[in-house]
Amino acid sequence: MELQILISKKGTHVVTATNLYDALQLPPHKYNSNVAKWMSDFYAFSDDIRLPKLLSDYAERKLKLSKRKDFYLSVELAKLIALNSNSKVKQEYARYLKRAQDRIKVDGKFSKEQIFTVLELTKAMGLISCQKLVEKEHMKKYEQKTGYPHKWWEYRAQLLGYSADELQEKMKEVGKNYKGKNLLQMLIHLDKYEIIRMAVIDLFLALGKSPSYSKNMGDLAKVFAKEMKIEIFDDRKSTINYLPKDVNPQMVEEVKTLNATNLLKAC
Repeated sequence: MELQILISKKGTHVVTATNLYDALQLPPHKYNSNVAKWMSDFYAFSDDIRLPKLLSDYAERKLKLSKRKDFYLSVELAKLIALNSNSKVKQEYARYLKRAQDRIKVDGKFSKEQIFTVLELTKAMGLISCQKLVEKEHMKKYEQKTGYPHKWWEYRAQLLGYSADELQEKMKEVGKNYKGKNLLQMLIHLDKYEIIRMAVIDLFLALGKSPSYSKNMGDLAKVFAKEMKIEIFDDRKSTINYLPKDVNPQMVEEVKTLNATNLLKAC
């Protein structure tokens, strides 16, 4: 069943409780009791673990001649409700809502020029040669700025939100061998699109942008990488000058030469 995301006159993206309930294929006769529980349960929102807030996370939808009390739900709340439900199809709809939530964040945060530039960057950052170069340049800038090269990995773990040790634990959880594997090799198994995010963050920090700006750009790139299903390509092993389809050679050149003029002008 299609789950519709509506846009209010104020530009807010919402899902109706009735549509969500039907899409999740939950028992029709338990609608009222289940929806009442939705409104009174605790959820792990992006800002805190808390109850849904009236007029912020949800609002009543007034319908005539309906036995079911309906609500407008924020996309985030709808996603959390889906995940907490007993539905057999909850993963499908939670992922759909997560993608919608990511697109909403993108639309409200970046200019068209920034979006286009990061879109092209995302494709280029599928190349391991680009990833390695920007990491090296970021490390060089960090060492010049702090004078503490031995703290690089600790700093980078805090910046990215995870460490090599944490990735090793996740590898064990999914039954993968982590011994002898570096960060890139572990992320290939765990979350290959995180590699794109990591590379874009490295690039903008190497170009002198702030950590918050660089992470925003990296988050945007990861959204694009997921949508386009970007593959990680080791072009270092290629015997000919070959680039994957849709990768812009000019953008690759700008990354590899750290052409700050063009990149920073766009972003």
